[in-house]
Amino acid sequence: MKITIACVGKIKEKYLTAGIEEYSKRLTPFCKLETIAINEEKMPEDPTPATKQQVLEKETQRLIAIIPENSYVILLDVIGKQLSSPELAAKIDALTLAGNSHLTFVIGGAFGYTDALRKRADFAISFSKMTFTHQMIRLLLVEQIYRAFKIANNQKYHN
Repeated sequence: MKITIACVGKIKEKYLTAGIEEYSKRLTPFCKLETIAINEEKMPEDPTPATKQQVLEKETQRLIAIIPENSYVILLDVIGKQLSSPELAAKIDALTLAGNSHLTFVIGGAFGYTDALRKRADFAISFSKMTFTHQMIRLLLVEQIYRAFKIANNQKYHN
């Protein structure tokens, strides 16, 4: 199984980088994980709606461009379906059994993305009704992917 995380922005906080590296390392027995990050577009301090839309369109198009061909796309979206960890494990298992060998999780930038990305996605999940930074959600995502593989392999998970 190959998993790609397509996302916006670099992570500057060391604690987030360390957590992502730790879970990425733990995932090596289960999958090949790669992260492809695009640079954030510059947003003025007080953008007009038109400027904000232009920025979102640019980031969305650049995200769509980095999604690997033939991968099953799971969008992290506030209006996506909320899944428990066992449900995510079952979803990944079902996708694998259906012949999907490459999953791509997409995380938008601070201001989200346009509907073009929702149309490109095969499935959308929401981690919560609460708002998280796109940097923090990257750590939560790799942890949940790791947890899903542990659950699917009937292995205990305590961390």
